[in-house]
Amino acid sequence: MKRRRLVFALAASLAIVALGAGTAAAGLFAHQPSGKQRAFFAALHDQHPQNVIFFLGDGMGTQEMTAARYYQGVHNALNVDRMPFTGFDTTWSVKPGAGPDYLPDYDPDSASTGTMWATGQKTIDERISQGPSTAINVPGPNLKTVLELAQKQGMKVGDVSTAEITDATPAVLASHISLRGCQGPADMAACPLETKAAGGLGSIAEQEVDHKVDVLLGGGRNRFTPTINGGPDSGKTVIESAQAKGYRYVTDAAGLSGVSNSSKPVLGLFSPSNMSLEWSGPAASLGKGNAPAPCTENQRPASEPSLAAMTQKSIELLENRRGFFLQVEGASIDKQDHATNACGQIGETVAFDKAIGVALDYQRRHPDTLIVVTADHSHTSQIVGEDASGAGVPTGYSTNLTTKDGQTLSLTYGTAGYGGPGAAPVAAPPSQQHTGAAVPVWASGPGGLAVLGTNDHTDLFDVLGG
Repeated sequence: MKRRRLVFALAASLAIVALGAGTAAAGLFAHQPSGKQRAFFAALHDQHPQNVIFFLGDGMGTQEMTAARYYQGVHNALNVDRMPFTGFDTTWSVKPGAGPDYLPDYDPDSASTGTMWATGQKTIDERISQGPSTAINVPGPNLKTVLELAQKQGMKVGDVSTAEITDATPAVLASHISLRGCQGPADMAACPLETKAAGGLGSIAEQEVDHKVDVLLGGGRNRFTPTINGGPDSGKTVIESAQAKGYRYVTDAAGLSGVSNSSKPVLGLFSPSNMSLEWSGPAASLGKGNAPAPCTENQRPASEPSLAAMTQKSIELLENRRGFFLQVEGASIDKQDHATNACGQIGETVAFDKAIGVALDYQRRHPDTLIVVTADHSHTSQIVGEDASGAGVPTGYSTNLTTKDGQTLSLTYGTAGYGGPGAAPVAAPPSQQHTGAAVPVWASGPGGLAVLGTNDHTDLFDVLGG
């Protein structure tokens, strides 16, 4: 609610300024306004979107987005640069405890941060749309999500990811479970009280299907092939359960392209696990890194739809007179940051930005659509000097890339690899850690003014329609 009050106050103030400016205000329109100017004034007069498209770049902090921007060429704007409103969000989670006051955890994971925008509430790491509790293996109270509220209002809803569709970010919209790893019926050993056999809601895959999400697209087929144990669908696989509920099931890009009937929900599972990467390139190494080299693009198999194609098809299937809510995740920005894979990380960010472009083009024809773009948490990659030498060489893992400007872009990863007291960092790059820095938030469309300034991730729940 804090954001909404601030937005209305800002809108009122700007309206007063515009009215009082007289000829100066008239002069503002002496020339054709830019796209950002038109978006700004439209947002002043409309705070109630018909449609909401929420983009989440997993681990996509300012450095990750800047690396993608620079690699593409400093004079070539990204699609996200078309968006008129920008702010920052803090992302801290909380630690387990007796409550009601919980101590802050400054470096969160994707489950707790996803729960923030999905429900407007803080929770502990690993937790999916449940409140905090005394311990990580003690379930918390289920929290109503923005997707569930949209469904209650009669809106169609979609959930898209390049990760397993049961991974933390897509999971927070349509499931409630104490541990993010309990993704499919075969993964419930750590969540025994939440199985359907025990009277619970079941795994994340089961819950997503039971929620009847209209469009559910991503990887993770292996989470949906095990047999359900308990409940009315006992003995069926999750895919069979989905088909019994009327889902159309597709497994490749051609199958998705052929879906045209929007009256039935669609389940698209395009890979056994996470979907394939868009780019590849040189590996990171300790210190200064490799001789500069470009990334190798267009590596995704043609059988797997791109994130842009999944976004385009989702919008087509969800569009209706009562509006829709769609979440789109570029998941492997984070996963390749963990892996010190600079080209993989940048390629996924560029693919994510292309999907944003699809939504912005749709918004141009449908100005009643709100688009919000952010990250769940910051990550490790840092842009450093290409000419470092001697004592100035990074102590972490570095990669040097030749950008489309023909220059060297040096990225270093330094949040993992400690070899012990007095020892050198370990030679093989281990999984890098998240960081606790605030993340950027972009918005365009009615209600977009709410992202201005520095806020908390929980405030996004109101912005997205909570």
